[in-house]
Amino acid sequence: MNHLAHTFLAPDSAEARVGSILGDFTRGLDWSGLPSPVVVGIRHHLAVDVFTDRHPRVLASKRLFSEQRRRFAGVALDVLYDHFLLRHWHRFTTRNRAVFIQTVYQELRTHQPLMPDAMVTATRHMVEHDWFGAYQNLDNIGYALDRVAGRIRYANRFTGIIDEIRDHEEELEAHFLAFFPELAAFARQIPEPVPSEQP
Repeated sequence: MNHLAHTFLAPDSAEARVGSILGDFTRGLDWSGLPSPVVVGIRHHLAVDVFTDRHPRVLASKRLFSEQRRRFAGVALDVLYDHFLLRHWHRFTTRNRAVFIQTVYQELRTHQPLMPDAMVTATRHMVEHDWFGAYQNLDNIGYALDRVAGRIRYANRFTGIIDEIRDHEEELEAHFLAFFPELAAFARQIPEPVPSEQP
């Protein structure tokens, strides 16, 4: 799952939401000084990713992509799911979408001292360029995925994957709408870690 979905599904605290994004920036990080709610968010992120990667609807979605782009399908679905979450927001929550997004942005600004440098850089871009707002537009999903593909160090043909997303949009959306409620139910049941337990 991508950043918006992780914060949406995370336990309802600022530190847990920050931790739910920090889950993508764990390499080389010293966990000893992190507040326990941040660790809860990180472990929540990891559990959500495992559930997602194994779900039959997600696996079926990946098979819709061409062989040349299937290796990139997981990344594409992560970002696309943020788009579908924004599109169908009111199916899943009564929270105001704009207020939630601005709350997350403020929490990211406030908690920068907890973040490794790479996360500080990424979240500053996220907030300054309103990534979550931009993801409401499918064209912007395409631009974002092309940028990710351009940063991959090996030669690939992933650029332009938005064309395949558009070709299969109805099926991909149907898979998401069947999958996401199950993921949300799972996320609500993830147990909190033992205080001494490290991710």
